Amino acid sequence: MSRALFIHGANDARIAPFNLREGREGEILMDVASVGFCGSDLHYFKDGGIGAAVIAEPFVPGHEFGGYLCDDVEELGFKRGQLVAVDPNKACGRCDWCHEGHPNLCPNVEFIGAPPFDGAMTQRIWVPTSQLVALPESFDALDAVMLEPLGVAIHAVGLAKQRMLERVAVLGCGPIGLLIIQVLKATGAGEVLACDPLAHRRAMAAKIGADHVGESVADIVEFSKGGCPLVMEATNSPFGFRDAVAAARIGGRIVLVGIPDGDIYTLPAADARRRGLKIKFARRMGDVYPLAIKFLAAGKIDVRSIVTHRVGLEEAPGVFTALAENAPGYVKVLVDLRGP
Repeated sequence: MSRALFIHGANDARIAPFNLREGREGEILMDVASVGFCGSDLHYFKDGGIGAAVIAEPFVPGHEFGGYLCDDVEELGFKRGQLVAVDPNKACGRCDWCHEGHPNLCPNVEFIGAPPFDGAMTQRIWVPTSQLVALPESFDALDAVMLEPLGVAIHAVGLAKQRMLERVAVLGCGPIGLLIIQVLKATGAGEVLACDPLAHRRAMAAKIGADHVGESVADIVEFSKGGCPLVMEATNSPFGFRDAVAAARIGGRIVLVGIPDGDIYTLPAADARRRGLKIKFARRMGDVYPLAIKFLAAGKIDVRSIVTHRVGLEEAPGVFTALAENAPGYVKVLVDLRGP
């Protein structure tokens, strides 16, 4: 019998046997190779849910993953044993938002690793064949995992509609913020200013290309002398929206990517209103896996440098605790089910 990590509720993660369900039509069984810890997984652990997605019974998280197929998928040309990535977002394909090209906004989505749909922090999982993503032969399990968070960063930067050589502020230097910094630099941004309260994340932001890194939004405001025309917020702070407003110049744009602890923003309205800001919220991503693969294959994005820990399944509950406590040195953590 397989084993899996279950989140039972707030601050309660346990390893236990996992009864693998029967496969359904249009699905393929996969041996999970590796799965990443995402900020949303951490919110499920810390808060017991995100908005309406509440943990009603123990569930298995994990939506950033890749694995090896247990059988051929002849209609797609996939072979047994082939390493593939998986897009966790199974949109309905019938609603207005799907028809308009926004599957990430589908209200009928079945999202792998968001309750009530079990995810990939287990040894085997059934996945829809429609969600399989072919990989270049040079890619390994780490690359397969990192395509999903990279896709989130690509989608967020796409929403921003950045201008050539534009100065950009990035608030939060966790995995998504670090990937956003790299995507911005790879697509023509000018000076990128970043901030994070954790020293090891600031050091990594500087290493991967941020031009100026501070501890708080006050450092960005001081350095930019009036704020930046574009601000990308990727924190888990209830004050992330407020700080993004403070970092934006009059008439600027903000893209909110992070999920705040407690699912609540705290924002003085006058600051945002008087600056006449344009504000967008990023949710997951659209059909960006092909572009994410191109970025990685071309060496434009360095995902390996932000992976700080690789652990086994039995160590995963402790990782949740470490991440929740902002333990030094932790940035991106992968659970390896079949070795690196």
